Amino acid sequence: MTPQQFLGQIKAKPGAVYLFVGPEMYRRRACRRMLIERFLPPEMREEGVSRHDLEETALRDALDDASSLSLFAPKRVIWISGAEAVLPRGTSKDEDNPGHAALAAYMRNPAADTIVVFDSWRFTFDNEDKAKMDRLRKFYAAIPDVVEFAPYTPEEARKLAGDLAARNGLEISPAALETLVESLGNDAARLAGEIEKLALYTGGKRPVTEEDIQVMAPDARSATIFALVNAIGRRNRAVSLDLLETLVREGEYLPLAITFLATQFRLALAAKEEGLRSAQQAQGHFSKLGVAMWPSRAQQVMQTVNTFTMQNLEQAVAELYKADKALRDRSPDDRIVMEQLVLALTK
Repeated sequence: MTPQQFLGQIKAKPGAVYLFVGPEMYRRRACRRMLIERFLPPEMREEGVSRHDLEETALRDALDDASSLSLFAPKRVIWISGAEAVLPRGTSKDEDNPGHAALAAYMRNPAADTIVVFDSWRFTFDNEDKAKMDRLRKFYAAIPDVVEFAPYTPEEARKLAGDLAARNGLEISPAALETLVESLGNDAARLAGEIEKLALYTGGKRPVTEEDIQVMAPDARSATIFALVNAIGRRNRAVSLDLLETLVREGEYLPLAITFLATQFRLALAAKEEGLRSAQQAQGHFSKLGVAMWPSRAQQVMQTVNTFTMQNLEQAVAELYKADKALRDRSPDDRIVMEQLVLALTK
């Protein structure tokens, strides 16, 4: 079930028990707010919401609370976070956890006028978390209504950022908005917070600049990484080394910079091989291949294409591979590795 489907269901006939899974927080908060507002009258909301954390409370105890009648709230929402904390460890089986049987019993006879939400945000839906997510779903298999909170795609995050900027009366250029989206890793919850802060910072009296974003965003270091990618793409050695110094001084996780750089140069190499000559061609080509590409990013890729020869791009990809491998060694000096990479890419 998607968050949108969940919102539609609680408007019509809400279920008795839900399992929220996935890391995305913006839609999750909206769903939690709408659930409380639609299910509980204003006078019941203070007493009608109970919270438990399975890191601290046994599953059976949380369900016992859900089954109990409240003298002060005829209708209740029971929010149970840390749902993954009950997963069996080692060779233990689901059945070995007494909470597993308690959940099955509760699902056979859920409390009237009570909605229980089990919430787990720690696991993603792919890579190394996929097996953990499968185990989570198996443990809570008795719950039919599972709401998935997948991260925003780049396109969704940019649309949301534009909508939020307009809602906050924020004047911000597409390039600056895309810098903000990239610097926050398409995190919708953080985008909402930073756009609100930028609106207060500028007072709606002037346009937002990329400098404002680096000042106000709590993860301005990611924006600095993005600036480093652009500087190396222009073969500007002095600016690249200055930006690298900033990242080192602020304790940035430098392999993240490698990831951004590798993406930039691989896209540029692919564009070069295809003989693309303009940002518009690059955007159209990569979009057809399913690669997220927006106008300013396409311009950055073509800037790198026009700065480097085919041979230079191939060498750059090889240098990035070497640097990534060096950063994974047992005791690398990350700064030296990155300085050598900048010198190699800007010569």
